Parts: sequence; structure tokens; C-alpha cells
Amino acid sequence: MELTVAKKDLLKLVARMQGVAERKSTMPVLANVLLAADGQTAMRLAATDLYLSLLGRIPAEVSKPGSVAVSAKDLFDRVKMMPDGPIVIASQDNATTTLKASGSARRYTLRGMPGDDFPPLPQPAEGSPTLALDVDVLSELIQKTYFSISTDETRAHLNSALFEWEGDTVRMVTTDGHRLSKVDVKVTGRQASATMLIPLKAVLELRRLCDEMLSESQPSGSKSSGKTTKPELLITQSGSSAFFQGAGMTFSVKLVDAQFPPYSQVIPQGADKIIRAPRVAFADALKAVSVAASERTGGVKLSFSAKSMRITSESPESGDGFDELPIDYNGPNISIGFNAKYFLDVLASIVDEEVEVCLSGELDPAVLRPAGTSTSADRQFIAVVMPMRI
Repeated sequence: MELTVAKKDLLKLVARMQGVAERKSTMPVLANVLLAADGQTAMRLAATDLYLSLLGRIPAEVSKPGSVAVSAKDLFDRVKMMPDGPIVIASQDNATTTLKASGSARRYTLRGMPGDDFPPLPQPAEGSPTLALDVDVLSELIQKTYFSISTDETRAHLNSALFEWEGDTVRMVTTDGHRLSKVDVKVTGRQASATMLIPLKAVLELRRLCDEMLSESQPSGSKSSGKTTKPELLITQSGSSAFFQGAGMTFSVKLVDAQFPPYSQVIPQGADKIIRAPRVAFADALKAVSVAASERTGGVKLSFSAKSMRITSESPESGDGFDELPIDYNGPNISIGFNAKYFLDVLASIVDEEVEVCLSGELDPAVLRPAGTSTSADRQFIAVVMPMRI
């Protein structure tokens, strides 16, 4: 194989492959990225850990077709050090691969594997239904829920995000057993039906993909044109896998085969104590008081009275913390303990100036939601946080 490719195109795509290539696998080939030239004008790159796969194409001048697999990390480190401009990539029959900067003496040699040794990537079955979703919608779903996915990989049903598309509503729900986040977004004019349980690692890669697609689309939304081009992802569910296609890349994921908890039963209904608080001031006070909280539990006590919220923390080792701020509340006094981090994660995902905290009793979970313009019939976000004894 021999081809010439622009450094900026190659570096960007190889960087994307880093999150998928599996460095610690017992199968060395999974730490590699596949470089392939099938035609005359494009280069194909692929990475997989057998659960997630990423395939991308970039323009290239192909002199000799072929394929080779080389270390994803080594390739990234070397391409990064190349001068800007064209890079010539050539592989020999023994999979030894040379990278040379066009017009410069800088050159690297990599020991690779034959491209035929690279695992085949999954493909959707012909005729599988495909849904088109705006990238900013998927980005919002992930941004407001990913933090409450359990990191315990032995609990597959919690180490994942539930993605549902019912009629004209798309939804994402996550829970780690101590808290729950749910976002519903109406996508007017689009009707579909899908249910997927997407593992945490795939959710984080999708988040990166969405962020990159949105940042690249910004220049096209110039004020002078009066129009903003919204990038889309094509989502295909085929058998036990899901495929997300956009920006010249195809990301596939093996879906989790487990039963997600019945989330609607976890969300309290009819809380009778509703508090409105300034979001930024609330987060600032929580962060300050949690510095003095027990390192083991991270617990703080929230005490609500007419027009006032007190936040306290106690640590046998380091002492106490206290703060107070004005709120909109006229109900009975109530005190309840929570993990400060759980509240801070929710507050960080909300953009409204005010947040609503709904409580029932001192041993009941709290419901948090935005109390401003982002809450509408088209977009609804709700978070549930379980209490703790302080």
C-alpha cells in the first residue's frame, strides 16, 4: 500500500480512534488501527474493541491499494510530530509501514500486522430501519444524563443509558441506583420506534462525536445567511448492534442485553414541598460546604425554611461547613441529607437561572428540574436523588 494524505485529516481521524482501540486487550490486534486504500481517492481507517467500532474515510491520493494494521497510539504520536502538509504512507509485504513527511527528511517506521488480520467490522442487515436525529438533540440527551450512569461494569443494566424513541419523542434515562436522570425531547415531524441500552463507553464516545460535529458545523451558521445547518446522525438498529453515521464516520456499538429498571416507578409523584433556588448560587454554596464534608460519604444537610436554605456539613476529622442563601419557599421546615456531588452534577447540566427542588418527606427522594425557559412541552428534564442519613 502507498498513498499520500493531509496531516490534519489523518491526525484528526486517528485521534478519534484512540477512544475505541483497546490497549489492554489480550488480543494485540485490537490495539491497532486499520489503514486501508480500496480506491484511488480515499483512505479508510478503522478501530474496534469487538464491542465498539469506528470507521472513517478521508481524502487521499492512492498510488498502490492495500491495507495494514498498526498501533493506534504509536501512529497518533508520530503523526502528531509530523510537520503540516502531506504525509506519504507506504507499507511493505511484511507489514512494515513507513510514514514520511513530503518535502522533509522526517520519517518513522512502524512494525505492523497484515490488514487481513484485523477483525471484520459489524454491518447493519440490509433493510434495517434508519432514523435521522439532529446531533444537538442527541448531545443534549447525553449531556444531561451521562453523569448518573453507574461505572460498575458488573451491573450491565446500570452501566448503560436507555435510549427510547416513541412516536415524536426521543428519551434518554440513566441511573446508578442512587440517582436517576431523564430527558424527553419532542422531534416534530419525525415518527419512529426504537429502544436501545447503550453501554457507558459508547455513550462517552458518542458524546465526543457529537461535540466534534457541532463544533465543525458552527461556521455554516453565519448570521449573514440567516440559516444554520443542523448536522444529523443516521441511527440504525440492526440485531444486537446500533450504528451511528455522520461526518464521514460510522460508529457501531454492541447493545447491552439486560433489563433496564422500571424508571417511571422511581420518579416520585405529587411532591408537596417545592423550592425555587438560584442555580449558580446554590451550586457555589454546595461546592463550598462540601469541602468540609466527610470524604467517605460526601454528605451535606439541606435545611429549608421560609425564604431560606441552610447547607451544613460535618466531618469528625476536619470540622464543619455552613452556608445560607435566600430561596422562594413558604412551606414547613424540613431537613434532609444528600450526597453533594449528585446535586452538583445535576446543577451543572442545567442552563436555567433557577432550579426547582421538590420534596415530600425527610426520607423521600428529591426531584430536581429546571425552573426557567428550557422547560417546555418540547423539552423536559428531571433528576431524582435518593436521600442519605447525615
